[in-house]
Amino acid sequence: MKKNTIPALIILLLSLIAALGSQTFLGACVHEDGSFGACHWACRAILGEGALLAVLALMALAVKRARFGLYLAMIPASLLGLLTPGVLIGLCKMPTMRCRMLTQPAMTILFGVMLVAALIGALLSRRGEK
Repeated sequence: MKKNTIPALIILLLSLIAALGSQTFLGACVHEDGSFGACHWACRAILGEGALLAVLALMALAVKRARFGLYLAMIPASLLGLLTPGVLIGLCKMPTMRCRMLTQPAMTILFGVMLVAALIGALLSRRGEK
C-alpha cells in the first residue's frame, strides 16, 4: 500500500462514520411531538457532505493520476462539514441538548481529522508526482 492512499482510506472510513452516524447514533435531538429542529437539518447536510467525501475518497483510491486534485477537492468539502453544525446551520439553544453535547463535538473531530488527512494526502501526492 502506498503512503498517499492511507489518507484516502482514513477519509473514507471517517466520512462513512459521519454520514451514517449523523442519521443514527450521532444524530440530532428527537422531539416528542415529531417536529424537526435546526439540528435535524444540520445532520441532513452532514449526510450529504459525508457521502461526497466518501465518493471523493473512493475515486482517489481508484484513479492514481487524479489523486492530487481529488485531495484538493476534499479540503473545502471537509471544511464545509466542519462548519456545518453550529456555524452554517444553527443547533438547539440549550447547551444540554443532544446536538450540542454529542453531534457538534463528534462532527468537529471527524471532519477536522478528515481536513488534516486531505492536506497530508495532497502533500504526499504532490511529492509523488515529482
